[in-house]
Amino acid sequence: MTAARGLLLAVIALALAALVAAWVLLGAATVAKDTSFTIPAGASVASVADKLEAEGLISSASGFMLRARIFGSDAPIQAGEFLLTPGMSQSDILAAFQSGDVIRRFVTIPEGMPSILVWERLMAEPLLTGEVAVPPEGSILPNTYAFERGQSRAQLIEQMQAAMDKALAEEWAKRSPRVAVSTMREALVLAAIVEKETGKPSERRMVAGLYSNRVRTGMKLQADPTIIYPITKGKPLGRRIRQSEIAAVNGYNTYTRVGLPEGPITNPGRDSIAAVMNPDNTAALFMVADGTGGHWFASTLAEHNGNVAKWYAIRRERGEM
Repeated sequence: MTAARGLLLAVIALALAALVAAWVLLGAATVAKDTSFTIPAGASVASVADKLEAEGLISSASGFMLRARIFGSDAPIQAGEFLLTPGMSQSDILAAFQSGDVIRRFVTIPEGMPSILVWERLMAEPLLTGEVAVPPEGSILPNTYAFERGQSRAQLIEQMQAAMDKALAEEWAKRSPRVAVSTMREALVLAAIVEKETGKPSERRMVAGLYSNRVRTGMKLQADPTIIYPITKGKPLGRRIRQSEIAAVNGYNTYTRVGLPEGPITNPGRDSIAAVMNPDNTAALFMVADGTGGHWFASTLAEHNGNVAKWYAIRRERGEM
C-alpha cells in the first residue's frame, strides 16, 4: 500500500468517524411519551427542526437538518398534526412528516340526527374551525367522518353533503318498480319519515312499503314526527303531542296535508333511503306500536283498530293510561 493511499483511507476514516459523532451527538430524538406535534401550512424543514428542538423532542435542530439533507428523501414535509411516540428516531420522525400520516379524529352523525343537532355537534368540537350555518335538513349522510385538527367545519359539512348526494344517486339508480315517488328529492323526504317512524332496522322496508301505499293511494301519511318537526326542528318534543298540534296546518304536518311534507324532517341513513327505493311488497296501510320497539301492521282499518286496542292494553298494564 502506498503512503498516499494510506493517507486517503485515514482521511476517509476520520470523516466517517466525524459523521458518526455528528449522528450521535446531534441526531438523538428525545420523545419521552406520546406527543402531538403540529406542522403549520407552508412550514420549512428548518422551522420544523427548530420547533422540535424547542419542544424538547430532538436534541438538536442542526442534527435533524443534517440527517434530512444526507438521508432524507426528496419528498416535502406535510402540514398537519402528527403523533410522535417513544422510540422514534429522527429518521422515523422525518419519514412521518413526509408521508403525511397525520392524526385522524372522528365525528359520528347517527342515523336520524336532524341538522340542528348535527350543527350543535360540530360547533362543540373544539378542534374544528370556523363558523357555519345549520345545514339544510336531509343534506347530511349519517356516518362516521375523519377530520384533522384545524380543519374547517364548512369543509367537513361539504364532505358529509357530498356523501349524501352520492348515496342518494346510487340508491336511486337501483330503485325497484314499486318505488312510490318520482324524484330523488321525494325519496329523501319519504326516507326521513321512515327513519323517524321506526328504530328497528328489520322494519324499515315494511314501513317504507306502508307509506308508499299511502302515497300511491292519496291517503294522508299521518306520521307523528311530521307534527313535531315544525315545533322543534327535529329535537325531541319531551312531551305528548297536543290536539292543537295535530290539527295545525303547515308545510310538514301530514295529518292535515295530503302527500309528502315540503321537505325532509331529519337526515335519513342509507338503509332508510334504500328501503324507500325498494319497499316491501305489502298491502299494509296502518301501523301501531307493539310494545317492543316495533309495530303491528294492518291492511284494513278493522284490523288496525284491533291492534290499537292491544297497544292500549299494554299501556294500561304499564300504568301509562
